[in-house]
Amino acid sequence: QVQLVESGGGLVQPGDSLRLSCAASERTFGRYAMGWFRQGPGKEREFVSVIIWSDERTYYADSVKGRFTISRDNGENTVYLQMNSLKPEDTAVYYCAKSRGYNPRTNYRTTAGYDYWGQGTQVTVSS
Repeated sequence: QVQLVESGGGLVQPGDSLRLSCAASERTFGRYAMGWFRQGPGKEREFVSVIIWSDERTYYADSVKGRFTISRDNGENTVYLQMNSLKPEDTAVYYCAKSRGYNPRTNYRTTAGYDYWGQGTQVTVSS
């Protein structure tokens, strides 16, 4: 059972930056996806970004495009989410997720595309 542990959340002001990390407990070979989702107060969990591990293709939600960057460290089994120009509407619990494999027919912008989830890390953007 793969475990995912997020870190890096916190309280910041609008315009600030944060970098979230998600470390996987074991290395997986082959193709798979690792994504970030978030869930704000009273909202459903929504897609933020995904990286396809083998070829580093990345995708973003329109709301974060140009401000957030997803990346990975293969040796550390870690995925990062660099968040710049943070806005109050970015306030949410951020979750890391991982799929067992990769299927081009799977929509990795939905929670159904993932098999493992972290416990979440709180990001609060407020002045």
